[in-house]
Amino acid sequence: QVQLVESGGGLVQAGGSLRLSCAASGSIFSANTMGWYRQAPGKERELVAALSSGGSTYYADSVKGRFTISRDNAKNTLYLQMNSLKPEDTAMYYCAARRGLSPAFKDDYWGQGTQVTVSS
Repeated sequence: QVQLVESGGGLVQAGGSLRLSCAASGSIFSANTMGWYRQAPGKERELVAALSSGGSTYYADSVKGRFTISRDNAKNTLYLQMNSLKPEDTAMYYCAARRGLSPAFKDDYWGQGTQVTVSS
């Protein structure tokens, strides 16, 4: 059974940092592009970052220079290091196994999400 389990969310002040983790089933992690989405109440889901199995990355303009996506293949874990957080980063963050880097590609699997709240 494929599973993606996110953790690491929480409440942080503006300017602070958080690191999200996504533990994935080995069968999908090594072969897939992995990504992080976020969705705030009343807003559309946004692809924040993606990382291919070969190491290529995609970042949304809104997070470039502040967020870093990485993966530990030995641990089947995806990370999202979020620095210089802003109140507008507040959202539910989801991990996904994707078919490619850009937002145009579809997703095969989703996690349950972890809440990130940034106070001003």
